[in-house]
Amino acid sequence: MISKELLKIVLLEQRHRVEALKKESFVIRNYVKEIEQFIKLKHAVIITGVRRCGKSILLLEIINKFYNENYYFINFEDERLSNFESEDFSTLHETFIELFGNHNTFFLDEVQNISGWEKWVRRLYEDKFKFFITGSNANLLSKELATLLTGRHIQISIYPFAFDEYLKMQGFLFEKDDFYLTERRAVIMKHFSRFVDVGGFPEYITDQKIEILQEYFNDILYHDVAKRYSIGNINQISEVARYVVTNTGNLTTYRKLTELTKSKSVTTTIKYFTYLENAYLLIKIPFFSYLLKKQISNPFKTYAIDTGLRNAISFKFSKDKGRIYENIVAIQLKRSKKEVYYWHNTQNKEVDFVIKNRDKVEQLIQVCYDLLEEKTKAREIKSLVNASAELKCNKLLVLTENYEGEEKVKNKKIEFIPLWKWLLQ
Repeated sequence: MISKELLKIVLLEQRHRVEALKKESFVIRNYVKEIEQFIKLKHAVIITGVRRCGKSILLLEIINKFYNENYYFINFEDERLSNFESEDFSTLHETFIELFGNHNTFFLDEVQNISGWEKWVRRLYEDKFKFFITGSNANLLSKELATLLTGRHIQISIYPFAFDEYLKMQGFLFEKDDFYLTERRAVIMKHFSRFVDVGGFPEYITDQKIEILQEYFNDILYHDVAKRYSIGNINQISEVARYVVTNTGNLTTYRKLTELTKSKSVTTTIKYFTYLENAYLLIKIPFFSYLLKKQISNPFKTYAIDTGLRNAISFKFSKDKGRIYENIVAIQLKRSKKEVYYWHNTQNKEVDFVIKNRDKVEQLIQVCYDLLEEKTKAREIKSLVNASAELKCNKLLVLTENYEGEEKVKNKKIEFIPLWKWLLQ
């Protein structure tokens, strides 16, 4: 239990901080426009994403644009709230009213560690209260929450900055005409080269101290995984995490991961992998097949949630631009809410990304950093053409460093676009 006096101190301090931050200048996230359509709906808006990707600032932007002073805000990561229990929610509401008057909108930041929060939200939801809720774990949408708020909540997963948001943070206001203006195009490409290395975590973009990202990695492991799931052997799950985050785009299986990381068993590896995925540290891309059994039996690919984070804990990023490009595409496709797979056949032909829309393959994408070598180009094109025939998809795309154009191979039109340009389209 927590005292009302302590709650008052915490809530007033946090409110003062929110109001002070509202006067500062922030990059308006692309998600604000998406969330705007849900403001007038009664549904609870659940915002999940990796630690430090900007969820709290996103809440601030929503408050600033739509609610002025008519809101209640609490950040549960405040260490003074460590003893907060489900029974304290009624006291919390009462304290909010005493301090700020009657309002109908709650902003609950990082609430997932408070047991029973779902039941309180459900009860107040029925009384016409609006909720915006953030958390750093996909388990925020647990079976219990799905049961208690089924049909009553909207999930939005957010990621570190996309390239267009990165440009805004650098003070570069991008316009479509910039694609065709030599000087502006050169500036964009220079920014993109840096974006590939630093990634999209806002604090790191500003300060660029590698220790920031290394600390994020450790915080995710300790707070969002080990502490949450009561894992004693932190070294073992750290080995799994480091391997999958740094070996982006490689084919792997749970058995192979178990052997490489010397985990206790395949079952333990699966469990650890799921925890890391729930904490948004990594992205899993499965093999494409209309048969679920075949999809599960094939290896899968993994990507880091952010290339800067991947580079910060890797010893080989400078030699691995192709894999980093592929990682950026994986993040962007997930950010765009695409249903994403990879594909290969028995002749070792592979396509990096298969985009599925309902029951149809919508697009095939290859990522190739360097197309100057004819052998490389021929291999990538052959894989696309083979996949196109097998999967009955004619929308074929190769993302490159700087090559742009269209080519026809076996009556198949293939489009080549620089990755930086594709990210801004």
